[in-house]
This record gives sequence, C-alpha cells and structure tokens, in this order.
Amino acid sequence: MPATAPRPEPRPEPPAEPGTDFRRLPEPIALEDTVATQDVRDAPDPDGGRDPNHEWMIRHA
Repeated sequence: MPATAPRPEPRPEPPAEPGTDFRRLPEPIALEDTVATQDVRDAPDPDGGRDPNHEWMIRHA
C-alpha cells in the first residue's frame, strides 16, 4: 500500500465582523412582480362528492 502525502492543516478563517451581511437590505419586491411557483388550483375531491362514512353506516345498519 503506497504511503499518502500528509495533508496540510486547514487554516482558520478570520472571524467575520458581525452584521456585515445585513447593513443594507435588498429593495422590496412589489406583490405584482411575484409569480406563483406552485399549482394553486383546488385539489380534486378524493371521495368524488360522496360521504363514505354515511354510505358505510347505511350499508352496515
């Protein structure tokens, strides 16, 4: 098995100044400029308009 070269130790990053990312907020986006990314139509009724509990009760009464 060949010997592997020693890996260099990672250098610690200097600590970032707190709040540097939030000194300036982005411009607000108008609601008219937004776009729906998901289907907003109603989901189909899985029971097809029937009440399965009512039908079960009539069937087993």
